[in-house]
Amino acid sequence: MEKIYLQKTDAEVADLIKEELKRQENTIELIASENIASKAVMEAAGTVLTNKYAEGKPYKRFYNGCEFVDKIEALAVERVKKLFGVEHANVQPHSGAQANMAVFLYALKHGDTVMGMDLSNGGHLTHGSPVNFSGLYFNVVSYGVNEEGEIDYDEVERLAVENKPKMIICGASNYSKIIDFKRFKEIADKVGAYLMADIAHIAGLVAGGVHPSPVGYADFITTTTHKSLRGPRGGIIMCSNEHAAGIDKALFPGVQGGPLEHIIAAKAVALKEALQPEFKTYAEQIVKNAKALAQSLMDENIDIVGNGTENHVMTIDLRKTGKTGKDVANLLEKVGITANKNTVPNDPQSPFVTSGVRIGTPAVTTRGFKEDDMVEVGKIIASAITVWDNETALKNLRERAQKLCDKYPLYKD
Repeated sequence: MEKIYLQKTDAEVADLIKEELKRQENTIELIASENIASKAVMEAAGTVLTNKYAEGKPYKRFYNGCEFVDKIEALAVERVKKLFGVEHANVQPHSGAQANMAVFLYALKHGDTVMGMDLSNGGHLTHGSPVNFSGLYFNVVSYGVNEEGEIDYDEVERLAVENKPKMIICGASNYSKIIDFKRFKEIADKVGAYLMADIAHIAGLVAGGVHPSPVGYADFITTTTHKSLRGPRGGIIMCSNEHAAGIDKALFPGVQGGPLEHIIAAKAVALKEALQPEFKTYAEQIVKNAKALAQSLMDENIDIVGNGTENHVMTIDLRKTGKTGKDVANLLEKVGITANKNTVPNDPQSPFVTSGVRIGTPAVTTRGFKEDDMVEVGKIIASAITVWDNETALKNLRERAQKLCDKYPLYKD
C-alpha cells in the first residue's frame, strides 16, 4: 500500500491516504453501497491508462493511439456480456447516475412520464427525485412500499394504468426484498412502457446467482461497479442489440466526453474476478451474513423494516427508541461501525435526520466475516443504542468491534 512517489511529491495527501487506510482497517464497514476492491482492481486503476484520451467506442475512436485501450475496453465489454448474459454492454459510464441519465436521454423526451420508487421509500435520486435531473425534466409518478417494507405490485400496476408512463424504473438503493422483474415487465407491457432495471446494489448478487436477473425482462439494465460487484467506482449500461446504437450515442456524446480508460481497466479486472467460481460463494455469503445480522438485531429487540432481509441490505427502524438515524449513525461511528442514516416508510423525520439507519454486508463479507461474526456485530449495535451516552460501555463496545477488525485484516499482504 506504500506510495513512494506520492510521498515524495505530496506528503500531505499521502499521509491523509494512510490515515484513511487506518480508518478502514479499524472500522466495521456496514454502508451497503461500499465494498473493498482487490489490490488488482486498485492497481489497474492507478496505471498509465489515465494518460489516454479515447472518445468513441473501441476501434472507432476520435483519437489516435488507442490500440491497447481498445483491447482492454473490449475485454471489459465481453466480460459483462458473459457475466450477465446480455447482448450489448457499455462500460464507459463514469457513474451509475450517468448510466441512468443516458437511458433517459435515449428513451424519453423532455416532460415524458416516468415511474420510479420514491427516494424516501428506498428509491434513488435518479429515479425521479425533484432535486435531480430525473425529477426536474420529466413528469414523475412515484411508487413506494407498504408498512412491511414491500412493493405493492398491484398498486404499481394501478398507478401505471392511470398515468401511462413512457418508462418504469425498478431497482432501489434501499430495498431488502427480492425484486419481481417478471411482474414489473408484465406491468410495463400492459401500458406500453419501457422497463429500466437499476441493479446498482444487487449486481453482485445477480452475478452470483442469489438474486433473480432482470435479463429478458428489462429493456435497459444499469449498474454501478463498486457495490456488490466489488470493483472500481463507475457504471455500466446493458441492453439488447435493438437499443445498442442509441444507448451508446446517448452516453457519448450525449452526457459524457472521454471515458476513463484506467477505471475501465479496473472494471475489467473486477468482472474477471466476478466470473470465478468463488464469487458465487462470496455472493451467497453476503446474503447469509445479512440474514444473520438482521436476526441478531431482532433478537436484541431492534426493529428491522420488513422484519428481515432477502438480500444484502436492511434498515433499522428507530421510531420506538425515540432516537434518530442521524444520532445513531454518529453513535455507531464512535464504537467503530460505519453506517448511514436513512428514512423508513412514512418517516416522521426529515431526510436530513431520519428515523432509520441503513446497513449492509458486502464489505464485511469481502473482509471474511461469517454468520457468527454478524451476530456479534448485531449485539454491538443493539448495545450501543441501549447504553447511548455511557462512555465506559461505549469504550467496551469499541474494543469488541476492534477485535473483529483485527481478526479480519483489510488487506492480508
